[in-house]
Parts: sequence; C-alpha cells; structure tokens
Amino acid sequence: MDTNKTILFATPPYHCGVVEVAGRWIPLNFVYLAGAARQAGWVPAIYDAMTKDHGYPEMEARFRREKASVVATTAITATINDAVKTLELAKRVDPATVTILGGVHPTFCYEEVLRTTAAVDFIVRGEGEATIRELLAALAEGTDPARVPGLAFRRDGETVVTPSRRFHDSLDDLPAAWDLLDWPDYKYFVIPNSRLGAISTSRGCSHDCIFCSQQKFWEKSWRFRDPQKVADEIESLYRTYGVNVFLIADEYPTSDRERWETLLDAVIAKDIPVYLLMETRAPDIIRDRDILWKYRKAGVVHIYLGLEATDQVTLDFIRKEIDADESKLALDLIHEHGIVTETSFVLGFPHETKKNIERTLKLAQYYNPDNAHFLAITPWPYADLYDEVKPYIRVHDYSKYNLIDPIIEPKRMSLLQVDVAIVDCYRKFYMKKLPEVLALRDDFKRDYLMKAMKLIMGSSFIIKKLGKGTLGKVPAKIEEMMRQGKASDQR
Repeated sequence: MDTNKTILFATPPYHCGVVEVAGRWIPLNFVYLAGAARQAGWVPAIYDAMTKDHGYPEMEARFRREKASVVATTAITATINDAVKTLELAKRVDPATVTILGGVHPTFCYEEVLRTTAAVDFIVRGEGEATIRELLAALAEGTDPARVPGLAFRRDGETVVTPSRRFHDSLDDLPAAWDLLDWPDYKYFVIPNSRLGAISTSRGCSHDCIFCSQQKFWEKSWRFRDPQKVADEIESLYRTYGVNVFLIADEYPTSDRERWETLLDAVIAKDIPVYLLMETRAPDIIRDRDILWKYRKAGVVHIYLGLEATDQVTLDFIRKEIDADESKLALDLIHEHGIVTETSFVLGFPHETKKNIERTLKLAQYYNPDNAHFLAITPWPYADLYDEVKPYIRVHDYSKYNLIDPIIEPKRMSLLQVDVAIVDCYRKFYMKKLPEVLALRDDFKRDYLMKAMKLIMGSSFIIKKLGKGTLGKVPAKIEEMMRQGKASDQR
C-alpha cells in the first residue's frame, strides 16, 4: 500500500434507547487499539460517530476529510449491520481504503459476515491489540497477512482463517491513546458537571452463564492489571482531562478479593474527588460485607448486579450460579453504605407466562434495587443459549438484538405481549419507587435517583413502547416525577 499510514477508528451510528440513557460513554476499545496502531508506526484517529449523533452523511464528510488509508470499526450483534454499512461507506468514498472489523460478533460469525459483504477486508478475531498491530505492520511492509494470528479474510473466493491468538500476557503493557478522545463529548447525565471516562482493571469472566458472550469471548479466563497502575491511571485522567466519573468497564472486577481490596486502598490513598460506577456479582458483595465501606470511600457510588431472574428455576437454566436469596441480601448490604444499586431482570424465556412476569415484578419490588431494568432475553447466535431456544426465535434482524426488542416468542405469549409486559414492569416498578426516593434524606442519593428515574422513564424507547400498550402516553404520576426531577436539576 502507499505511504499514508493513517487509520481511523469509527463507531457505527447505532442507537437503541437504553445504552445512551444515562450518559455518553467513551469507546474504550478504540483507546487501546489506537495505542497499538501507534506502536506499529501508524497515525491513528478516533471518530465516535455514535456519541456525536452523526449519521451516514456526516460520516461520509468525515471520511472524505480524513482520507485515512485504513478504516476500522467494531461490532456486537446489535450493531453488526451498522458496522458493515460504515465500512461499505468507507469503500464508496475510496475503494482503495482497507477496512477492518473486530468485536465479539464478527469473532464468532466471521463466515457469515464475509459471505454477506465484500466491504470487509479483514476481521480481527478475539483480543485485538496485538493482531491489529501486526496486521498494520504487514500492510505497511507488504508481507502476507495470512501469517498474522487472529484474522479471517477472503482470498480468491475462499475464507482464510489464521490460527487463534493467545491472550496478551500483561494488560499493563497495553498503551492507551487517551489524547485522541474528544473529551467534552463524554458526560454522565446523572451527576451534574461531570466528565465521564472508563477504565479497564481486568479482562474476562470464568463463569458459565449461557446467555452471555463475554465468558465465551474470553474463553472463561480472567486476567488483571496491577492495582497501583490502575489507581495511577485514574489520577492521571482526573488531572489531565478532568475526568471525575469512571465506569469500571470490567466484566468481573472483584473476582479476586485480595487484589480488589488492594485496588480500593490504592484509589483511597489518591484522595481525589472521583465517582466510580461498577458491576459485580451478588456473592462477591456478601463476601466483601466487611469492606463495603472501602468501596464507598474509594468513590464507588453505583453498583450494577446482574441478577437476571428472581426464581431459582430460571437462574439454574441460565447457569447464573447464584442463589435467589443472595440477591436480596447483597442489595440490602449495598444500601447500608449509601451506594446506588442497579439490576436487571430478563423476561421472555420460552416458558414465560403473564403470571411468571407478574411474579418477577413483585419479587423485583421486594428486592428493591434503586434502578431496575426489565430486558428481553436475547439469544446471541454464538452463545450457548442459542441452540436451546432456537425453535422460539421469531426475529432475525440483528439490529433488534439489543435486549429491548423481544426476539423469542414464548410458548404461551406473543412477541407483542412480551413487549407490552416489559414496559408495564418499568411503569409499575418506578411508580411504586417514586415515593421512597422522594423521602430519602441523603441529598446526593435522592438527586441521583431522581435524575436517573427521569432519564429512564423519559427515554425514547419507553415512550415509544408505551404506544404499543393501552396507555399510549406517559402516566400522569410519571410526568409529575419528571417535574420533580427538573426541580432537583436546578438545585
């Protein structure tokens, strides 16, 4: 190829209504991939079209202006259509552009992707940093990309699949191109005047949940970074870019208690005013009940617990490896420390009935998380769940595989009934939750939750779905809640 060693990492312009409710999130994967591109001697740029709310016309203008010789993007199942369209656009702008696609969906479905489009030159399978660094070096030097592990591509009408790449030995060795982000774009709407960042402290998960893509992508492995280096990075991002809210992007940050406590201690020692948002499992919260005060002192203000179900039969079916009673205890322990809780309940399993969903809602109200999400079970085409529910799959448009739109039709419910039930659960949960939130004496938590509730119940996907039921509009009590939220915004 020519001497133009520039690569543009662009997010697909996909929007589904849930991911963007609370904030504008940085594309952390691109931060690391751009760092790897620099190691290969290339000049990278990051274009977050999704966050900028750019459509294809704006993206075309950016591609023409950038004139990058390589355009790369990434995809989960819900975004795969737009990811492919993004690379097709890059090819239309300049047919000589080399296109690269990575992410969990193409890692497992590379045959399907390469069969259905000619716009994808290379698919990066699995962990991408070393692969993209070596691929870029091969492109610059004119050597055979078939010698680069972790790729799939078409050659002479055949699919070439190179050997799988082993995972990176040390996550601390991966360079991060933080300077390439347009930092003013990233905000956490729940906390005023915030700048939202993300940080990776570990990769992987060793559990067996059959609906999850992460344990499959990471082959049930778990690797972690040096806790002190993570704390140093948090401090650097705070002081350099003004980041004061951090999403801990790990699938399972608390896997090792000793390492996790060391990380909390290192962040506490920094003594900087940051907020941490994280995800973990209920058994780990119970395990850590004696150090939950350290969570809060380190800045943890929001914990997501993936409970997924309220009955043990469903938990066992999805191999969640938790006891239903543990979930209630874990939520109560977190609340004792003034930390906001968030969890999800998955609906629409093949055995689901209206009565099952009513029971799930009642138990969700009994568990009493601060924020609850009611999601449609989504069978990723590469997850262990897929074959078990395949006879019940009615939707094959991947853009609908977003945990919002029902994909599976239960034996005794229609897709529309599941859709209406999901919104009804949201409406009933938050209408009951509102008086409790208004009565909170903790000013920070009350304002935080009012803003969060307003964002969830005022989101476009809830408003749109209300029209599918009998209401067709936001209930008056929810409207009042929104007015209350506006008042809290002005304090």
